[in-house]
Amino acid sequence: MRRARKSGGAGSTALRVLMLLENSRFPGDSRVVQEAKTLVAAGCDVSVISPRRTGQSWRETVDGVRVYRFPAPVGSSGAAGYIYEYAGAMVAMFVISLALCIRRNFDVVHAHNPPDTLFLIGAIYKAFGKRFVFDHHDLAPELYLARFGNQGNTAIYRTLVQLEKWSCSFADQVIAANESHKILEMDRGGVPEKRITVVRNGPDLDLWQPTVPPLELGQGKRTVIAYGGVMGFQDGIDRLIKALRHLIHDLQRTDVICVIAGDGDALPSLKTLAADLSVDEYVIFTGWLEEELLVRTLAASDICVEPVESNSYSDRSTMIKIMNYMALGKPVIAFDLPEHRFTAQDAAVYVQPNDEVALAAAIALLIDDPQRQNELGSLGRRRVEEELAWTYSAAALLQAYQNLETAAE
Repeated sequence: MRRARKSGGAGSTALRVLMLLENSRFPGDSRVVQEAKTLVAAGCDVSVISPRRTGQSWRETVDGVRVYRFPAPVGSSGAAGYIYEYAGAMVAMFVISLALCIRRNFDVVHAHNPPDTLFLIGAIYKAFGKRFVFDHHDLAPELYLARFGNQGNTAIYRTLVQLEKWSCSFADQVIAANESHKILEMDRGGVPEKRITVVRNGPDLDLWQPTVPPLELGQGKRTVIAYGGVMGFQDGIDRLIKALRHLIHDLQRTDVICVIAGDGDALPSLKTLAADLSVDEYVIFTGWLEEELLVRTLAASDICVEPVESNSYSDRSTMIKIMNYMALGKPVIAFDLPEHRFTAQDAAVYVQPNDEVALAAAIALLIDDPQRQNELGSLGRRRVEEELAWTYSAAALLQAYQNLETAAE
């Protein structure tokens, strides 16, 4: 990667990157952490502005990344609540970025969505010669439809589409999470292909490895089924709980325990659903876990599940949890979605989308076939090692930054 010249100074120094992260903590989102660490390893000076979790410092350096935090917005619901949350976060992030611009300066503003309003900060700095990278994690319009469906507001959906278009059009370089996102960015966002680089999510093999010491969960007496990830209403965990009801009460498979690791706004309703369906004694909700503890928790499982249902959002989304499962050598069961197929290929059992009864039946069959479990786990680990690990994505990220610098010359 070429060196970036400081404004108004002699000689050249490392490219200075300012990352904006609103919807997750740092460290927290594995994609953001790995991108930041990759840029630092390549010689860049990286700073991240993110919300603060209780107990975190307001300012610290993590693995060479300077982290500056603002008060985490209070959880919100409804259009007014989200506007309040994002507006407050935007103001806080801009104030911190302005202080950093004066004290340290930076060459690139790298914004991680959601929300798709961060381009407003990037646009201000573009006017002063900075470059703007839009890291397109989620398809916000489709995510809105997945969450609210027919109860959604058409005006809000159209606004989200427009914000996405502005984010793409202002960007000097768009980073797409997969080929499905890239196609949408070209078709809906009007972005030329040369300004898009696909940087897929991928596990860090130093952390996600089958040899990690597992926690004691099933005590060897019960099959441990696991889910590990975000727990939003759009993530389909309610379908997993409904599948457990069929598995336990209809198929009489009481030799199981299901560990659901993670946190999110759907967690309270999921606990209620588990109790209502009389499966709560078979479910362990761990809450939010640091990544190392999450790895050890999933390592204790026998079968891992990705229950997100088929819709316009999930059909185009790459789920990092599937690759995490595969990296640990765990067999995967998932609904048959296009990006799931691309990710896992032959390392997963695919089920008719959105069918909880079929999901329960697939779990039961895999419980009774330990050899198949081992085969799937081995295939998954090998695919991650050979194609999907973060080391392959890191090269794509550095190419995106090379493209950014080449375009600026």
